[in-house]
Amino acid sequence: MAESGDVTTSAIANSCRTQTLQSKNGVNGSDKPHKRVVVFDCRPERDVDATERVLDINGLDFNDFLQFVSKEFAIPSNETFVLTTTDRKGIDLDRYEELQQGNTLHLLQSEDQTLPAATKEHIVFLPHYDTLVQSGMYEYYASEGQKSLPYAFAELIDNALSATSHNTGVRTIDIRLLFDESLGKHAVVIMDNGCGMTSKQLNNWAVYRLSKFSRETGTFSSDHAGYVRPDPVPRSLNSDISYFGVGGKQAVFYIGQSTRMITKPAGSPDVHELIISKEEFERKERNKEDIYSGFIRNRKMGDSSHVSDDEERFLHGLISEEVGKDSFTAVVVTGVQPEHITFLKQDFHLWTRELAHLYHYYIHGLNGNDMKASYRNSDCVSNIDIQISLLEKFPKIPRMVNLREIDNDMQTLYINASADTFEFKACTDNEGTVEGVLRYHPFLYDRETYPEDPYAIQATEEDDEDSIVLNQARGKRPIFECFWNGRLIPYTTVSEFDWCAWPKKTGTVPAECYSRFSGALFTNDRFQVSTNKLTFMDLELQLKNKETLFTRIVNGQEQRVKIQKEFHQWLKTCHEKWDKQVKFRGFKGTIKRTDVATKKMQSPWATFSSIEWDGRMYKAGQYVKSQKTQPIFFGSVIQFLLYGDHEGDVYATGGQVKVAMEPKALYNDIKTIPISKIDRVITNAAIKKSIDDELAKLPDELKVTWPEGNPWTQNDVRPAGTPLGPLHVEILNKKGESISRIPSATQNASRKALSIELKVVWHSPNGDVETNSHIAAHSAKWAFWFRTMENLNKMGKYTLHLNTVLNVNERNSTVWAGNQLPNHTLDFSITEGSAERFVVGTVTTLLHVGVPFHIPLELLDEYGHPARPPPNLKPLLECSALEVSYEGAASRGTIFTIRGVRARGAVQNYQNKTHDLKVVLPGLKQDSQTLKISLLPGNPDSLKVKQEDSITVENGTSVSFDVEVHDEAGNVTAHPKLIVCCQLQGIPGSSSMVAVDCSNTGAGTLVLKPITFKNITGDQTVKATFDIPSQKSVAPVQRDLRVVPSTRVSRLEVYSQEDVDSLVDSMVLRDKEKIDWTAGDLLENLHYRLYDEGGREVPLSEEMAQRIKVNWTADVSVEELAQGKLPNVLVPSLVKEEHFYQVSYMEQLVSVDTSFTIVPRPDEPKHMKATLSESTVRMGEVLSGKIYLQLTDQYGNKTQMLTATCVDSLTVDAEGLDKASLVFTWQESTHSILVTGVRFNPGFPGIRELNFTWRDFAEHVTIKLTAGVPAQLKLVDGPQEPLQVLNEQGIQTPFLLQLFDEWGNPSPDQRVVVMLKTSTPALKVKSSVNSQPIDKDGKASFVVDHVSGPKGEYALEFRGSFNTKPIHGPSVKLTIIPDPNKPIKLVVEYNTNSVFHAGGTLTVFSVSVMSEEGSTIKNLNPANLSMLLWKGEPSGASRPPSGAAQLKCSKPMVDEKEDSFHFRDKVIPDHVGKYTIQFVLCVDKTKGLWSHQYVINVVPNDPVKLAPDLQPPTPVVVNNNVLASRTLVEGMSLKLMDIYNNPAGLELSGKVVVTIKSSKGSSDKDLPLFEGKAKSLQFSLANGEAHITNLSIMENSPGQDGNEYVLLFRPSVPGFGPKNPLAAFELPFRFYNDVENRKQMSELTKKKDQLKQTVEIYKSLFDTNRQLIAELKNQVCNAANKESHLKSELRKNSMDVAQLSSIPAIDELISQKTADTEKMKLQTRRVCSMPDPFRGNPDVLGKIGHLALVEDDDVATVISWHLLGDIDCVVTMTTVAARKIYDDTQGRQQVMPLDTVFWRNNSSRPLPHIRKGQASFRPIGNPVFARDLLIFPENAENCQIVFGNLLGDTILTDDLDSANHYRKGVVQSKMPCPTLLTRQGERIRSNGKFGGLQNKAPPIERLRGQVFGAPLPKEYHTFMGQIDLLQQYRLAMEKSRQVKEDFDCHMQYLKSPEMVQKEEEMDEQEKQLKDIETKLASTPVRTPSAIGVKRSLDKAGESSGMVTKRTRRKLLKQDY
Repeated sequence: MAESGDVTTSAIANSCRTQTLQSKNGVNGSDKPHKRVVVFDCRPERDVDATERVLDINGLDFNDFLQFVSKEFAIPSNETFVLTTTDRKGIDLDRYEELQQGNTLHLLQSEDQTLPAATKEHIVFLPHYDTLVQSGMYEYYASEGQKSLPYAFAELIDNALSATSHNTGVRTIDIRLLFDESLGKHAVVIMDNGCGMTSKQLNNWAVYRLSKFSRETGTFSSDHAGYVRPDPVPRSLNSDISYFGVGGKQAVFYIGQSTRMITKPAGSPDVHELIISKEEFERKERNKEDIYSGFIRNRKMGDSSHVSDDEERFLHGLISEEVGKDSFTAVVVTGVQPEHITFLKQDFHLWTRELAHLYHYYIHGLNGNDMKASYRNSDCVSNIDIQISLLEKFPKIPRMVNLREIDNDMQTLYINASADTFEFKACTDNEGTVEGVLRYHPFLYDRETYPEDPYAIQATEEDDEDSIVLNQARGKRPIFECFWNGRLIPYTTVSEFDWCAWPKKTGTVPAECYSRFSGALFTNDRFQVSTNKLTFMDLELQLKNKETLFTRIVNGQEQRVKIQKEFHQWLKTCHEKWDKQVKFRGFKGTIKRTDVATKKMQSPWATFSSIEWDGRMYKAGQYVKSQKTQPIFFGSVIQFLLYGDHEGDVYATGGQVKVAMEPKALYNDIKTIPISKIDRVITNAAIKKSIDDELAKLPDELKVTWPEGNPWTQNDVRPAGTPLGPLHVEILNKKGESISRIPSATQNASRKALSIELKVVWHSPNGDVETNSHIAAHSAKWAFWFRTMENLNKMGKYTLHLNTVLNVNERNSTVWAGNQLPNHTLDFSITEGSAERFVVGTVTTLLHVGVPFHIPLELLDEYGHPARPPPNLKPLLECSALEVSYEGAASRGTIFTIRGVRARGAVQNYQNKTHDLKVVLPGLKQDSQTLKISLLPGNPDSLKVKQEDSITVENGTSVSFDVEVHDEAGNVTAHPKLIVCCQLQGIPGSSSMVAVDCSNTGAGTLVLKPITFKNITGDQTVKATFDIPSQKSVAPVQRDLRVVPSTRVSRLEVYSQEDVDSLVDSMVLRDKEKIDWTAGDLLENLHYRLYDEGGREVPLSEEMAQRIKVNWTADVSVEELAQGKLPNVLVPSLVKEEHFYQVSYMEQLVSVDTSFTIVPRPDEPKHMKATLSESTVRMGEVLSGKIYLQLTDQYGNKTQMLTATCVDSLTVDAEGLDKASLVFTWQESTHSILVTGVRFNPGFPGIRELNFTWRDFAEHVTIKLTAGVPAQLKLVDGPQEPLQVLNEQGIQTPFLLQLFDEWGNPSPDQRVVVMLKTSTPALKVKSSVNSQPIDKDGKASFVVDHVSGPKGEYALEFRGSFNTKPIHGPSVKLTIIPDPNKPIKLVVEYNTNSVFHAGGTLTVFSVSVMSEEGSTIKNLNPANLSMLLWKGEPSGASRPPSGAAQLKCSKPMVDEKEDSFHFRDKVIPDHVGKYTIQFVLCVDKTKGLWSHQYVINVVPNDPVKLAPDLQPPTPVVVNNNVLASRTLVEGMSLKLMDIYNNPAGLELSGKVVVTIKSSKGSSDKDLPLFEGKAKSLQFSLANGEAHITNLSIMENSPGQDGNEYVLLFRPSVPGFGPKNPLAAFELPFRFYNDVENRKQMSELTKKKDQLKQTVEIYKSLFDTNRQLIAELKNQVCNAANKESHLKSELRKNSMDVAQLSSIPAIDELISQKTADTEKMKLQTRRVCSMPDPFRGNPDVLGKIGHLALVEDDDVATVISWHLLGDIDCVVTMTTVAARKIYDDTQGRQQVMPLDTVFWRNNSSRPLPHIRKGQASFRPIGNPVFARDLLIFPENAENCQIVFGNLLGDTILTDDLDSANHYRKGVVQSKMPCPTLLTRQGERIRSNGKFGGLQNKAPPIERLRGQVFGAPLPKEYHTFMGQIDLLQQYRLAMEKSRQVKEDFDCHMQYLKSPEMVQKEEEMDEQEKQLKDIETKLASTPVRTPSAIGVKRSLDKAGESSGMVTKRTRRKLLKQDY
């Protein structure tokens, strides 16, 4: 954005504009117009910004002006000040006179004072008048087949090349594409280290069309002297290519919307900035302000305070790079067009390659990029370095390329593909010089080496067909690319010159050689180019002028020779020396040729199957045409012949080919001709056409007609019996002519007659059958005729074959000359005819009455083929013995079905009788058929019960019924699952049902269960119902039954009788009666009686007595029971137990019983009984429960004997009993004594006995005495003390606390809550729980997960709480020690006395990583440590800027410390200044550890040259009387610099000698002279700097018009001589005697270029779309392949891919498997619970118990027990680490340093019983080395050493027997046996001892966690692998869907109406362009004239008045 000034500045600007307009219009406002200047007060003592004042100096002289300034700014008289221009040129008397309206001045303390703040200088950049004059030139960038954006960059590179042209060191041009949104908006930056621009030069740059030829002179007008053309140099590489004052502005606004010019001229401390933007132009236009005006900001270097827009924050870093630079220019373009951004990103390689092509010789020097050269001449090496970088947003990697590194631009390809060169030179009559070179690209064996442009549009096939020579190397492309002042002009090429054009006649050199060379033309600036440097104006016309002189250059010397002759000789030499033409391939063998006349030449001949010649492949079987043979013939290649003894592929220039003449049908001959007689021009299509013309005479096809008009078509379908024919056949050739004979190759030969053979083939299922075969001869009347055929009556497919046959050797042949004669094939099918009869299909002969069935009928035609039934067919059914009917009929295909046929009649179940059923189909010729059927009974229809009503049954007996099942015709029928059921109704409490199966017979008998009524008193009626449940359609049947009482026993009665003879019962026991009786007594004299259903007593018998059962005893007497007597009853002894007694009588159908209950009552008292509700009492408290005392009888039954008076005589006694608190209370309700107040004195908890005594009764009670009220907490288990914990680590061993009462007894009261606290807030503790209640054992456990705090001693305090009352707890002392593995600081060491020379090597920086404990951390990953380097001093921020360079550490040297990281051999930056270094350690992904920032001062290297800070522009001088036009250098500072352009001679002084020399390749005669006719001038050199001022040539100086000369500034400094010279600075300049004007281009050219640009934009659009489609297709394919590959992997992992069709399904499966893995991790597994506080130190592996895992529990137990003494040992890597742990734990921790362990790797040694690969005996019990059962999750190699040392060769077996067996076998084999362990826990020592507790492993629980842990299950790792695959598959599916969607969208876009319209527009504009080009081709072009004047020293100052010869020639041409 342009910056606007304040009111004052605007006023002066408006004033300037007003006066300018008045001056131009010739109107003056007054006699003395105002003259105002702007003065900024920039003195450093001012605290505010620079004060701006507008001073009117009209009429003031220099002294008055100084006084006016002093007064205006209140400057004291004793204070000195300086007034300078913005370019730091002091205002003296002369410069004061040059001051103009609106000039800006600075008020300073001194000239070199730094500006305290930026100032703004008003400028005006109205367009120059050349804007109108040159309006016909190119105003816009057009393109021809490529993007125009590279040419816009080229304009800015041109400016940079011109600015750096005088650099003696490296000329750096840096192009940066800043497309990182995090740095601001997109920007393009072009930077160079050239001479920079003053503010006036920057103003001139802003003026459009202000070229170097028309810029003003003077201090305040321009800093440019008159333009001086540089001296001639080889290939015009003079960097004088910034020319017209147009390209830079067009380029920046073509690239973007705004540009910021930042520049600093050499020798000036100020930086100038200018902003021009489209937005500012539009704003000024809206506000009606001056559009072409603005401000230049003048500021100090590195000051970016004015950049406030966040979108331009990248400028801060760019401006910070200014510090230390002597001169530079930076063009910053923003608002970059989006299409440009896309092109620059996607086609980075394309446009950088184009730039490398444009500046090929500037980049690589005179000889170009010759990669074949073994060395390069230093004079030809370029010092231009063009670097391009593309920065995108992270994570995209920046792309960077140096144009010197590009090796695929076309000039590089041309140079490196050439075998020889032809150099020449051309001179025109306007002093134009062209250097040219031709490069020959030979044909090498099998290919042309002429380079192809990989990005060029290939020629179409139509273009190739127009070529004179096939397969040209260059094709139609022009020969010469054209360079102007060393820079490619891309749109101009020269096709050829007359002397190197295609030959009109065949010469000694093959014509194709003329397409094997490329060329380049290098012109000077005498040839005009367009302002955008894309085309030459008239280069080709001038070069093809007859006056143009061509000379050849050999070894740098011109030779006056005939250029055409020299060229042809060179071309011939190249062809003979470099070309290889024919390659013979496919060697087949060596033969002898008898067809060769000369016997010597008959052998050997090598045969080949193919050759390669002139880029074409000729193979065996390929058609060729001969040339220069009699006659000329066509043929096919048989083989190639080469004379000589050859093997394999070979290259040669000649040979022969054996050819079979074609067509073989006419010619049967073979010829051998030289390969050179193969016509290479004719195409295969032409050969084939000629052969086809000959073949057209042969029979080609058969014409078949049907004379009777009944044609059969292909694949026709006809009914059987249809006649075929007759047929009329003709034989036609390809010309459509009817023939009957074979034509002959010669006219006199006889022709063979042809016949037609007819065959009809039936394709039957069993194979092909020939049904007809005839041969017809030709008849002149009807040609070939076949009669009608009527035998086609078999169904199927047929083929009619008509073959042309030729009788050869009395045999008919269908082949002639290897070709098939014409034939005709007709395929047809025969189907069935009309139905005439039928056959009955399969019908089930076993039918049932009333059950429907179907009768299928198959209809047949006359020939027995199945036929379709006729419509409306109604069948008839007839049967004599049965009634038959049907429901309907249906047809399907040829089958006609009568559906739903039913038959009825009387039949029997198993009667095998058949019936005749007649089927009639009316309408058929044979209309009836009879079939046999058998009919069986049908489905059940009714149920019949044979017994009728009035059936009488006695109660308790059963009855039977006979039943039958009938069908609808009354036949007894059987049916599956035919079950007949009978249900009785009317029996209370009973629902009996019976059933009978009638499935087989249809009949059965039902036997009912006995009918029983309880308490029956009279007759009862029962209803019986009969039905079939499976046949709901059959109606049920009912019958009635009468039931009468039975005589069976129905009641039993028990009674007690003392006297047996008594007739009266003493007591009758009612059923269920309760009897009160004394406990333990005997109930005697019990009897029983039986009664039937009628109430009659049943007499007893011995048989009936056996059926009597009692439940109180098993010992009964049958005799007594027969007498009616029952066994005695023993009453229970316990009062509360009521006993049930029962007497029962059971027979087969009768069961009766009676029962009674006896309730016992207490006996006399005999014991005392105590009852208590609570048996536990807390120490010091009273028993809460009550004790009751009672008296009981002998059986323990409570009695009523105790009374209230018994209380006084009751006594009690117990250990520790407090009797004073006892209380006895009488309980009247229960007749018992209540005892309360039981309490015990303090003591040990346990069991106490209470002894109660009353009279003779005594009782004992047990009381449990527990601990008292909780009063204190104690630590019973925890980590070993002193407790040391690493900072930010945890304590693995839990703290176990026990609760006690006040007497020290453990208390289990779970109401107590225990809390964990710290002694100080500085100690931070994280635990799983901070407070918890105690458990049932009175314990609480705390696990501390994390402890952090400063180093020191602390305490962990445990406190309890019981009902809000505190309980004192223990305090554990804790010492926090620093973590030796936690990095907290980076310590950097380096030599602070080192001097850092630019471009040198940094001293070694050693970085150590310090831990919390102050030790150095080792074993860190070096990749995590980086060194960051950036320019500038620390700005207060702790982090480096984003553009800082990142360096990695080097490998340590032998003598360097191993605990440090070393950064060695890092290159010091090239530019001097302050640099900052900082180191960072990446701790994890989100955290980094930063070092301090270290500042180094980079100082200059040794001085090597004299150069300016910025390369000044090329001076142009005009030899006239105006001093300003003759000024070469007005003011320039030269400094002694090192190789990196850093000022390096501050302490050196001397002088600088200035001379003039000619440019390279020019004569030193007539050199221009300085003022005073001096050939040299001297300037002083002080402090390494010389100021060159007012350097100009003399008036009328010698010199050739238009020549380029060089100002040579040679330093002379003491101490520098020939051995260490200082390079001189050279400044080329141009010398003219007159100013040339340029011509305008025509309106047609402008319109042509506009159309070209539009067409190419369209083409570029379509090309881009095609490339995008190809890329999208590739992405779709790649994504699909990736997805398919992952599907295959998922299937291999047993996953169903079909269920993973969507991303949610994949996510669901991932979640499921993730949950499964989490469950696996949470499953209970065996773990080693030993604390390991030392693990984490890099020198500590950990405790042995944590190093290994064991899968099997038994194995883990026995190995852990075996290593129990070592399992808690800490393993360290070094003895130092082991010693430290030993000291920290005061020797209590056992340690094992690995560096002191001797271990021999015996892992490959077999078990002891295996010797030399064979077992000495057969072991049992699966022996295996114990160490092989260990799993090492980490540090496997070190763990193998540890356990190899501890376990050795210990072997594990299944059990003790197998272990003894193994040991016995090993010892008997005379081998030592190691220790043996068993899975059951036994151990046999190596000395054979076993048994005892010391050799038996305890259970795993007793190991107290000192056991090896168990690994995760194998399924866990399987699931993790599946999860990883699923995640990859999900990403692949997302990618596949996305790219497919993009592809579909783009394809839809390409088919849109908009794109179709664009294609039509492009076609129309291409047509217009072609019309304009035709007009331009017919328009004559005139050559501009130029006048050259040559002066010598003798004629200096005089006018010769003579016209030179060359001038006369030009004048004559103009007159003509």
